[in-house]
Amino acid sequence: MTTQQLTHQIRQKKSFLCIGLDVDLDKIPPHLLLTEDPIFEFNKAIIDATHDLAVAYKPNTAFYEAYGLKGWQSLQKTIDYLNQNHPDIFTIADAKRGDIGNTSTRYAQAFFQDMQFDSVTVAPYMGQDSVEPFLAFEGKHTILLALTSNAGAFDFQTLTTQGKPLYQQVLETSQTWQNAHRLMYVVGATKAEYFTEIRKIIPHNFLLVPGVGAQGGSLAEVCKHGLNAEVGLLINSSRAIIYASNQDDFAQKSRAEALVIQQEMQSILNQYNL
Repeated sequence: MTTQQLTHQIRQKKSFLCIGLDVDLDKIPPHLLLTEDPIFEFNKAIIDATHDLAVAYKPNTAFYEAYGLKGWQSLQKTIDYLNQNHPDIFTIADAKRGDIGNTSTRYAQAFFQDMQFDSVTVAPYMGQDSVEPFLAFEGKHTILLALTSNAGAFDFQTLTTQGKPLYQQVLETSQTWQNAHRLMYVVGATKAEYFTEIRKIIPHNFLLVPGVGAQGGSLAEVCKHGLNAEVGLLINSSRAIIYASNQDDFAQKSRAEALVIQQEMQSILNQYNL
């Protein structure tokens, strides 16, 4: 999927909502545990109820790896279901991979060629040769961790190095890598005050923004400083949507929560004439 196609979908749906499919069997409705594949059945119901409100879905692979082979099979069924029924929706493997070049190539093949995700999250700590193998795949996107929403982000990401914060070095240096036009970046909503400086460095790239809602980030503040002419934002919400209820009405409640966010996004897009 191209960024132009993603922007077109955003404008059609009046939404830049990404829903995180982070499935915990201890939190899903009990009746689903009686099905052959509870994880997939949960995901399918959420997708069916919200696909017209969301432009992206983001399974965090840890929530599938934790259940071994069955978890991976559920993840594959989920991405297959999305690709077959909603090919216009952007898919993100939230895997946070990053290793030496030949290993990164294998990770990229796994998520891009085998599982057919549109994008994958990647950690930049090992540098250029650990990221460029992901960027080699045409039509796929690499979402680099830049400034995350967790409290520990301040341990390293904001430390000054060579006269500027480390996260800014990551942004600037990564823009010099081969196929850097395929880069997106993770920037946490809890760091809204940083978005203005970030947009000076990467004015055109899409930003994947976790931390709105449960972690306290403000959608309005993120948009005020982070929107660009192509919108350029994917706002992720996971728990607030998918765990809105653990009863038989869970999918309907999830839709209701997603609709609240989508309506706020539509209002913001109208406000900024986007």
